[in-house]
Amino acid sequence: MPQIIQDTGEKPLVLHSAVQAPLPSLSFLERALVFAELAMISYNDESEAHRASTAIGFPSATLLDNDGAQAFLFRNDYDCVVACRGTEPNEWNDVKADANATLAVVGALGKVHSGFNREVDDVWPLLESAIQQNDKDLWFCGHSLGGAIATICAFRCLQSSMLANPQELHTFGSPRVGCRRYVKQGNVKHFRWVHNNDVVTRVPPAWMGFRHSGEEVYLDRYGRIRKLTGVLRSRDRWRGLMAGLFKWKLDFLSDHSIHQYTDHIARAVEKESQSIVAGRDDKGD
Repeated sequence: MPQIIQDTGEKPLVLHSAVQAPLPSLSFLERALVFAELAMISYNDESEAHRASTAIGFPSATLLDNDGAQAFLFRNDYDCVVACRGTEPNEWNDVKADANATLAVVGALGKVHSGFNREVDDVWPLLESAIQQNDKDLWFCGHSLGGAIATICAFRCLQSSMLANPQELHTFGSPRVGCRRYVKQGNVKHFRWVHNNDVVTRVPPAWMGFRHSGEEVYLDRYGRIRKLTGVLRSRDRWRGLMAGLFKWKLDFLSDHSIHQYTDHIARAVEKESQSIVAGRDDKGD
């Protein structure tokens, strides 16, 4: 049964994970669910985030905040997860970062979105200091703007002299981050989750030189993990858009919700668990 964390005036956090072992021992989907939930939790204040992260197996939650650029460090006995906070419509810094769609030169690494890079410049000194001597497996995640920030932070981590390199990076509804050269240089296992018509995953535009990094994991209009390209992808998105309009909602916006990402991945984990149990039952017959 999921745990529900309710804070006055906030949307309830529906949490399915209960981490009791190192993250590498979990399945890919189980890890993805943990990261989606931590990305969701990162939108909350420090006390609420601590309560929620403790509920899923990360009793240490530390907020890093500099001029509105924020990230959480979630820790347990085995792992350290950096969850970068995503876009809040009422936060002016986030609006500026999303709107400032220009490429900035980043040394020999190529060009990166200048607004996203400035957000990372703000939080990076705090983050670098916090994880400089980290001896646990290190992971990065984030939703929306937080996904872009997590990507740049993970790339910077690789270029630094830190003891720990990122094990994996999971982003949910992330915008494009930089030029082709920049996104290719990051030697990180990056899984980039995209939900059907999520509009944020389509900006900044490719014609301005922006590209995505990592391996895309696509959730169709029903929230199922599918490998769809070309006409099949367009058809799925069109049908998702029309289904949303019949319910008086804009699919482009509703599909961006981190709550939808977590719900869909939780269903995939449940289906995976049922399949494993069914396989054991078949072997026992």
